[in-house]
Amino acid sequence: QVQLVESGGGLVQPGGSLTLSCAASGFTLDYYAIGWFRQAPGKEREGVSCISSSDGSTYYADSVKGRFTISRDNAKNTINLQMNSLKPEDTAGYYCATDFMPSCRLPMGNYDYWGQGTQVTVSS
Repeated sequence: QVQLVESGGGLVQPGGSLTLSCAASGFTLDYYAIGWFRQAPGKEREGVSCISSSDGSTYYADSVKGRFTISRDNAKNTINLQMNSLKPEDTAGYYCATDFMPSCRLPMGNYDYWGQGTQVTVSS
């Protein structure tokens, strides 16, 4: 069974931090580029970050650059997204996805396989 499962979302105050995890089952994430996306109601889907397996290079959207960090934990077969200095505009459903390719597809668009998402709400 091929599955991506996001976790770590929740409610946090502005300026706070959360770490999202994308766990894989049925395949090894090490071999593939993994992207994080987010979508808020009434908003376009936004590619937040991506990490390649080919060379380990990373991509960050301008809206999160300097605040979010994507990383791999190969031992746990997971991809993490550390989110710092969170803002209300970061509120969205966050999804991890892969296109089963070694390198990130940029600009980030449609990927082949998606997790179910985890909700991040930043509010005072």
